[in-house]
Amino acid sequence: MAATKRKRRGGFGVQAKKPKRNEKDAKQPAKLRDIVEEAEEEERDRIPGPVSKGKWKNKERILIFSSRGINFRTRHLMQDLRMLMPHSKADTKMDRKDKLFVINEVCEMKNCNKCIYFEAKKKQDLYMWLSNSPHGPSAKFLVQNIHTLAELKMTGNCLKGSRPLLSFDPAFDELPHYALLKELLIQIFSTPRYHPKSQPFVDHVFTFTILDNRIWFRNFQIIEEDAALVEIGPRFVLNLIKIFQGSFGGPTLYENPHYQSPNMHRRIVRSITAAKYREKQQVKDAQKMKKKEPKTVLPHDPTADVFVIPAEEKPIEIQWVKPEPKVDLKARKKRIYKRQRKMKQKMNSGNAK
Repeated sequence: MAATKRKRRGGFGVQAKKPKRNEKDAKQPAKLRDIVEEAEEEERDRIPGPVSKGKWKNKERILIFSSRGINFRTRHLMQDLRMLMPHSKADTKMDRKDKLFVINEVCEMKNCNKCIYFEAKKKQDLYMWLSNSPHGPSAKFLVQNIHTLAELKMTGNCLKGSRPLLSFDPAFDELPHYALLKELLIQIFSTPRYHPKSQPFVDHVFTFTILDNRIWFRNFQIIEEDAALVEIGPRFVLNLIKIFQGSFGGPTLYENPHYQSPNMHRRIVRSITAAKYREKQQVKDAQKMKKKEPKTVLPHDPTADVFVIPAEEKPIEIQWVKPEPKVDLKARKKRIYKRQRKMKQKMNSGNAK
């Protein structure tokens, strides 16, 4: 017999057997349909999550760092700003001997186009630079009245990485240098929309207020129920010194006439205390000189005794009887105490025999 070829499964020769259909398999599609319908109803009722589907276009990146020699309060303030600004970057402390133009190169290396630089001097004065790198402008401030988040312990709170509202005083639109500072602050402190590290929520507000020729910074939480404001922190005051055309230098666009350097302020305080001390010493010297001066003796005025009434003369009494001696009670008590002590000693000695 001739060898017959073995036919493969799925060929035209042999048809595949159909699987038998059970009653359980017939019920399964109905169950799947019910599950799908329930899932669709849940999706209709569910509020969509905060997923940002937009595109990140505003590529603002802020470099926040400081010079060497800052104290603990400045370090905590820097950490608070980095936590509130998700679009910020950090860097190591810069040496005080280096020139400020080096910061532009650091910003370029870190791919940042804005910079907040804290400069410490004499371990007690803190200066803040706000700069648009590398073309400018830049502004230099003296930072005063610093209160950090850990120090304040306010009741307010906000989500980490959420985007803030920026509230500016109407006085920012009145003068040109304040308008320039407003634009610089908007570009630095506003979190870009759809930033990867940001959250799509707005639950706090940064306020910039002008008072006493200074800019006061505050951070408030927005409560959802009644839109009330509760302070979170940090808080600080910026005293403007100069505005430069370039980044960390260049021609001066504005100089604050009301600014007084900390050295001058300390000098005035010392001079006031020295003037008070000098005045006290002069008063003491004048009193001593008056005491040393000889007293001027005025001649007797005969008319001074015109209205003087002479006192009545008392009769002189002569005492013929010797007065009784005064009784010394303390001496009598001492004698009684000695007598009692001797009697006790005799009694004790008799009992011992």
